Amino acid sequence: GTPVRNGIPVKDETMFDLASNTKAFACIFAVQYLADRGMLGLNEKIADIIGNEFTDLTEEIRYEEFKDNYPGLETIRKWKSEITVKDVMTHQAGYAACGFYRSRKYDQVHHAFSDVTDNVLYTEKADRTKALRAVCRTPLMYKPQSRTVYSDIGYILLGLIIEKKTGKDLNSFLSETFWQPMGLKHITYCPLEHGFEKEDCAATELNGNTRDGLIDFPGIRKHTLQGEVHDEDSFHLMQGISGHAGLFANASDIAKLASVMFTGGYGNHRFFSADIRDLFVSPQASGSPLYGIGWFRNGSDGRPWYFSSASPSGTVGHQGWTGTLSLIDFENNLVLIYLTNTVSSPLVRPVSIKHANDFSGRYYTSSTLGFVPQILYTGVGKNRRNPEEMLKSLMKEMIREKKKLVAETEKDFGESLPEDHPVLKALRALEEAAAEMNI
Repeated sequence: GTPVRNGIPVKDETMFDLASNTKAFACIFAVQYLADRGMLGLNEKIADIIGNEFTDLTEEIRYEEFKDNYPGLETIRKWKSEITVKDVMTHQAGYAACGFYRSRKYDQVHHAFSDVTDNVLYTEKADRTKALRAVCRTPLMYKPQSRTVYSDIGYILLGLIIEKKTGKDLNSFLSETFWQPMGLKHITYCPLEHGFEKEDCAATELNGNTRDGLIDFPGIRKHTLQGEVHDEDSFHLMQGISGHAGLFANASDIAKLASVMFTGGYGNHRFFSADIRDLFVSPQASGSPLYGIGWFRNGSDGRPWYFSSASPSGTVGHQGWTGTLSLIDFENNLVLIYLTNTVSSPLVRPVSIKHANDFSGRYYTSSTLGFVPQILYTGVGKNRRNPEEMLKSLMKEMIREKKKLVAETEKDFGESLPEDHPVLKALRALEEAAAEMNI
């Protein structure tokens, strides 16, 4: 719980755990490339690609979301037989948010940690064959295309499909297809296995995946994670190379990759057509307007907490749980990559599993990802005429919002917050900055 005062300074080359930005710059990029060449169709059925085991191995889990309307295992297997690549990419395939394959004890029905309930999807640290079987065993939580539920499971599956279609592991395929031709030097899965040292990477969780000791299961990591993927399913199930999480990169390399979305190419290299790009970033009529095919969309200011309230409606990008943000603004020909490690901080209250993700860093102003593009847009387009007033207005709004967060946190806390609570410290820091700006 003591801040490190003599740590290694972040440099331009420092690599961060991208978390779910992996979905964008590994899976979505790969599928755009493969779709452009006719190697993978968005309407291809997963069962046709994987085979009968995709449905036949399905386990029975009566998720609480079904309430009294559980459709039966055979119906769920039939639903799975109809899932397409597009369903998976748009988070409409029917999967729960997370598989939680790594622990022997877990209540899948209620998506909750448990000391007594056997985890029917538990899979020992796996090779690719075991990993695929684990995903095939995973049932659906709702009828495909009836809801949009953001899911890691679908992108674990998608990564395995890309490997099956290309005959290469994700790291090799992406490196040979994108990174090497583009001259990118600081992007990879499993950096410690590809020529990098721990010191080349920003650390993530301080005490492994234990949440300051609240969580434990056989094989859990307890050392500070640095250069190892933070995501537990990526590490334990997928050996660090997965479609949903595991990619490490520095900001510059991700910015270069993101810029490919403007034209479909980089230098003399063509990766996909403008038509493919337009298809993938367009709102999907059958689902939420906040999603393209995989991409997060701003829509009608639908994602201000990521893209700000000032970015154009056509802005796309993604977010990562560790504290990473990518923004691609076609109207202003603008890319923004913002990398932090929010979870590299102690828990506020390491006393209850209910607060297992209540990292101090979640309260820091830096963890409010959308404030960075909000500041940037004070100098872009029509806002450029009076950026100083825009910044002052923004600062006032940030203070108002932080005060609301203080009140909400105090209500959750059940009493007055201690003076060293991170949300109060964040509020004081904003007020000090406002005073310096003569607000």
